Amino acid sequence: MWALTHVANKGDRLALLHVVPHGGGAEADAPNLATLQALCRACKPEVEVEALVIQGPKLATVLSQVRKLEASVLVLGQGKPSPFSCLFRCRSEEFVEQCINKAECLTLAVRKQSKGVGGYLISTRWQKDFWLLA
Repeated sequence: MWALTHVANKGDRLALLHVVPHGGGAEADAPNLATLQALCRACKPEVEVEALVIQGPKLATVLSQVRKLEASVLVLGQGKPSPFSCLFRCRSEEFVEQCINKAECLTLAVRKQSKGVGGYLISTRWQKDFWLLA
């Protein structure tokens, strides 16, 4: 939703991409993605919203879809790091970092700030954990 409210403008196309590993249950994720697509369309009808479920290796699939769709901006949702991520680098954090460094377009990783503080933490190729109060 952050991409829809902060990045997308009238006439833009928003692609919701969900990547599942080979042999994964892509069918199980389809209803959730369809619900998100309908919510996005209702929230901002002037933006074309497309939902894609693709099987394959996560990083390679995302990067190939960025090229195929000629995306100008890639927005990645980022969860809060767990207490263990201080000890071991989390796979999802590595994935986000690799997307930021390898994608051929502007890539933003977005994480909602804690409830008491508000705003978002944004990471890009040039700035890590920039606090956006919006």
